[in-house]
Amino acid sequence: MIPVKVTLTGQSLVSRMLKALVLFFLAWVCFLFYAGIALFTSGFLLTRLELNNHSSCQELPGKGPLVGGGRGEPGACWTAPRFSRAVVVLIDALRFDFVQPWPGGLPAPQPFLGRLGSIQHLLETQPQHARLYRFLADPPTTTMQRLKALTTGSLPTFIDAGSNFASYAVQEDNLIAQLNNTGKRVVFMGDDTWEGLFPGAFSQAFFFPSFNVKDLHTVDNGILEHLFPTMDRDDWDLLIAHFLGVDHCGHKHGPHHPEMAKKLNQMDQMLQTLVEQLENDTLLVVAGDHGMTETGDHGGDSKPEVTAALFLYSPFPLFPRAPLEDPEVVPQVNLVPTLALLLGLPIPFGNIGEVMADLFSREGDTQPLATALAQASAYHLNAQQVSRFLHAYSLAAQDLPPEEVQRLQNLFSSASSEYEQLLDQLKTGEVREVDIQALISQLRLFLQGARTACTETWARFRPARMIGGTVLLASTCLLCLVTSGLTSSPEFPFHCLLLRSVAWGLAGVALLAGGLIAGGTGLEPALLCAGGAATSLMAFLWALKLRWKLPMAVFLPGPLPILVLLFLRSAALFSDSFVLAEARAAPFLLCSLSLFLVAQLHWEGRLLGGGPTASCLSSPTASVARREGPRALGLLVGLLLCVRLSSLFHRCPEETPVCQSSPWLAPLSAMGGGQAKNLWYGACLGALGVLVLSVRFWLRRCGNLNSPAPPVLFVRWGLPLMALGTAAHWALASGSDEAPPRLQALVSGAVVGLPRAVLGLAAIGLGLLLWQPVTVLVKTGASSPNPIMVPFVGPPTSQADLDYVVPQIYRRMQEALRGKLAGGGGQTSLALAAYGLGSVYSAAVVTALTLLAFPLLLLHTERISLAFLILFLQSFLLLQLLAAAVGTPTRSPGPFSVPWLAISAWALTATQTFYSTGHQPVFPAIHWNAAFVGFPEGHGSSPVLPALLVGANTFASHLLFSVGCPLLLLWPFVCEGQGSRKKKKPLASGAEVEGEKEEEPLMEMRLRDAPHHFNAALLQLGLKYLFILGVQVLACVLAASILRRHLMVWKVFAPKFIFEAVGFVVSSLALLLGVALVMWVDRAVGSWFKQLILSQER
Repeated sequence: MIPVKVTLTGQSLVSRMLKALVLFFLAWVCFLFYAGIALFTSGFLLTRLELNNHSSCQELPGKGPLVGGGRGEPGACWTAPRFSRAVVVLIDALRFDFVQPWPGGLPAPQPFLGRLGSIQHLLETQPQHARLYRFLADPPTTTMQRLKALTTGSLPTFIDAGSNFASYAVQEDNLIAQLNNTGKRVVFMGDDTWEGLFPGAFSQAFFFPSFNVKDLHTVDNGILEHLFPTMDRDDWDLLIAHFLGVDHCGHKHGPHHPEMAKKLNQMDQMLQTLVEQLENDTLLVVAGDHGMTETGDHGGDSKPEVTAALFLYSPFPLFPRAPLEDPEVVPQVNLVPTLALLLGLPIPFGNIGEVMADLFSREGDTQPLATALAQASAYHLNAQQVSRFLHAYSLAAQDLPPEEVQRLQNLFSSASSEYEQLLDQLKTGEVREVDIQALISQLRLFLQGARTACTETWARFRPARMIGGTVLLASTCLLCLVTSGLTSSPEFPFHCLLLRSVAWGLAGVALLAGGLIAGGTGLEPALLCAGGAATSLMAFLWALKLRWKLPMAVFLPGPLPILVLLFLRSAALFSDSFVLAEARAAPFLLCSLSLFLVAQLHWEGRLLGGGPTASCLSSPTASVARREGPRALGLLVGLLLCVRLSSLFHRCPEETPVCQSSPWLAPLSAMGGGQAKNLWYGACLGALGVLVLSVRFWLRRCGNLNSPAPPVLFVRWGLPLMALGTAAHWALASGSDEAPPRLQALVSGAVVGLPRAVLGLAAIGLGLLLWQPVTVLVKTGASSPNPIMVPFVGPPTSQADLDYVVPQIYRRMQEALRGKLAGGGGQTSLALAAYGLGSVYSAAVVTALTLLAFPLLLLHTERISLAFLILFLQSFLLLQLLAAAVGTPTRSPGPFSVPWLAISAWALTATQTFYSTGHQPVFPAIHWNAAFVGFPEGHGSSPVLPALLVGANTFASHLLFSVGCPLLLLWPFVCEGQGSRKKKKPLASGAEVEGEKEEEPLMEMRLRDAPHHFNAALLQLGLKYLFILGVQVLACVLAASILRRHLMVWKVFAPKFIFEAVGFVVSSLALLLGVALVMWVDRAVGSWFKQLILSQER
């Protein structure tokens, strides 16, 4: 061949631009999904309208005089105060049965029963001074939302749960503001959440960090240090003490742990001392903001979570009659108007609670008539305030049903007229108690009806936005489906269509922003993003319609089994029972899909012989197929076994009480000492060791552990160090409470430093991998008698030159190595050998996944390491099985494609992993302890880092499987090399027959035979994976929309949508990182070959 110099100026730059455009196209599709999710969310999860109106002493809530006067008395406002001071003791997560009296002398079956003996003693000895209630919280049962309800008398909506650790100042009228407005002095001590809700509202405050749920004593001991000295002073009118120990004990140990008994005993001693120091003009309020589940969690609406305790005590008689045998149920919002009137304050403007009538009997009143009159006056004031709020809210928001509001106002007008008539009769002394009780019943009917109407309508859906978000999501799914079927065609100009669509999108954003500004509406990000996304999407689809005649096949996501699978998964999301049972449904579907894979191999004759194959599990001959068939069946059995074992690490939804969560989800520190704990710790260490050794064994087998490159050295030495740091952290964290006092400081420092060291090592390893991603060992020898002929002079100057020479170089390396191993080096002298080049892409991805896995593993409890090991093995078996079903291309230059079946199985495995690591798509199941791994003392005031740690723990499966998604494309090529090692075809004596010589396997270098097909395959893979995930989000959106008035919408469907949407965001970003990593390795491989050719020419 005569050397000819080829000049293709700029082709290398064009190739790099095409890779960047592939990544940009996937990022654009992700943006379309994000915009649809944001638009739907802005219409579905809205907070109610908060009015800025405030009540004041100068303005009564309605017309008419007050029974008993009060406005001229010292300290009086709407009515005369009954108490001049109050002490509010808020014991976080004080469940009702923690306070419920327990018969003396009987052994308590649970550690938390009968511990608050001081309350039981007061109820028995002073029944007219003390009263216990069931304090019913409205979901969500998170602390910040409960504090808002306890101070405003209103109902925080569902979406407020997202800001539980990023408290925003309360703007609505509230008790704290009313106290400040009337010159009262408020002293606070305890949970620093109050600082964010009421900044600058306290005359004196002692805030303590609240987020460290492992710390049972810092907040409580800090309060006790200041509580009793403050009680002795006269510089306060309202004292609030918010204890957190009971709540933290529940999170750390659960309610059944002996530590809960110790913490409740401490609270009992505090209350006993507090009661002794109370003065006659002081009211004591002891309350829980919410309860807790049997595992110590809260946030949902189960009975143990919403049933807290409320205890009221006064040194003088407060109640006109003895308490009922069964404590009365009182909604939490009822405390707000009750406290306001008892302290002589205006009721907050937005309150929808109802006064507690028993507390409004006049001191010294012995006649039932006088008590009834006092209660009627309190109810009428309360009803006037609620009526005023309904009127103002209806004018501002117009989302309450008009007919219901009119009915309630008519009911109030009727009751108000009767009240005025009662006042007239009072002057003549012709008032009967039965008439007053009838009036009270009518006023209560109004108050309860108003609360019910607000509760039912404060979801305030915006159907237009919900429909727009749903249409945008559905259109983006259609885009992914259609485009994935066209990417393999070289004529498909996706880059031109993309750039034009982005330009149209920017123009749409500009026009929409101009319209919003001209209309006087604020620039809402969700609307702007949705407008730009919709414009660019319509431009793309319209251009696609004009340029291409789309066949019907591109509108079908794969074969019939995939259609059935997508339909079943989507339809199941419309049933709350199936959503709750998804932890069992996902493994079942995965097993069914695996069985279908093996059945397909059998139907094609590739399992037990009868058909040609290029898989790494079978060979071109029927005899080899029969030999490889048992191995495929073995892979299937191993996969099914792993799926079954991983289901042992399950967590039951709270709606299925017959189900028992796995005890293996609990940390080792909850086990106490003993041989069982040591055995479990040994098993966890074994899981770490097997994981590290398995990765190193695979890399060594593929030849990627021989290079002196920094990433390879880190895999050799850094991974064992990370495993050692993880093991040491587990040992110290599980036994930190048992450490000797002189070693406590050392143990505490190690518990902080070791996780950070592991995280730092992982970051260093990823940095080294990005710096030198080519993990290949090159060995040179004697020159080859048959040099490679190329159509250019000198080193390659373009991407086209590289694309021509790289496959030849790799084939020559393979032939030389084969000849040397066979002992025939006389015919083929070894000039150059590269170990690990055939698996260079997958080696980088596997290394990155391993480095990511260790920090994610640290965020889980110790025994989850066994689940991680099982799931890693399961993923390997699945890849092997998928490679058998997909096969590998031989001489065909492309196009490369990953079938829908493989991508569906991968997505199902990610879902199964989410459940098999102890997660559920509900807020009470979130592993909050992950926020304190490496930060046991908390994070200060910033919620960003704890949110990232908790998010990484929750969505670890989404992160790992999305980064590893390119393995679906790469693994069949890796298996090509594994299969070729088993193909030892005997040659005829001394001669080769032309055409029968077996081609050396190119493995992943085959991808460089056709760079266009490689880029198209990565784009198609990303689009298919986004389609599978997008269909899941779309199904959740449709279910939440259609069933938005369903009884279980806020308990099941809304949390499922939120978890699915956030999981999609995490998965899509991780997918972009995985595709970018493969492209980065491809660029590095090109540079490596350039340097290799230059070095050989020298």
